[in-house]
Amino acid sequence: MSRFSQAISEGDGISVVPALSGDVGSLAAAAEEAGAEAIAVATLGHAELAQPAAGLPVLVREPVEDVGRLLRLSELGVDACVIRYDDLAGAGERLEELHAEALELDVDCALDVEDEDQLEEALQRVDPDIVFISLRDGGDDEEELERALDLLPDVPAGKLVVVETNAVSREQVLALERAGVDALVVRNLAGAPDFSRAVGELVGGTRR
Repeated sequence: MSRFSQAISEGDGISVVPALSGDVGSLAAAAEEAGAEAIAVATLGHAELAQPAAGLPVLVREPVEDVGRLLRLSELGVDACVIRYDDLAGAGERLEELHAEALELDVDCALDVEDEDQLEEALQRVDPDIVFISLRDGGDDEEELERALDLLPDVPAGKLVVVETNAVSREQVLALERAGVDALVVRNLAGAPDFSRAVGELVGGTRR
């Protein structure tokens, strides 16, 4: 178990994972101080900037599509990455190869699926520890949260569920926790007038 999966599985309630942009180094330090249990960044370059600033596990959200990229993430100490089933479904055995290599490198591989059909097909091919439900183009925030909730019953027991969302209220965070979500990757927080306070309010709202 890598640091990312350990952080979200052993955390106190649902884990709030801010998605950082802009001055990711300063924001990473602020997220750690505010009580976040992990951080998410868009690219490998952002991971390199965030890692020295905070001791939190790092998830790179840019989907990994080849083993070379995965090796580079591992070399830089990235804790978790995303592989998108839709990108790899027709790419021979690359999905299986990436998943196996991630296990070997002790990098958490979050499997991004769009719907129940993709989840069923993916689980017939690999056995991921983390199911990642990301935002999709064309839906508003409420529709995206509903999609995540609709998919939850099809996720096998024992899997960690990470949902990507735009900024949410404390009540929505707690509702997703009750539904069985283990972590939220929250976008748009980086642009909040008071980033530390915004993170702290969401984290504080999940404490039991």
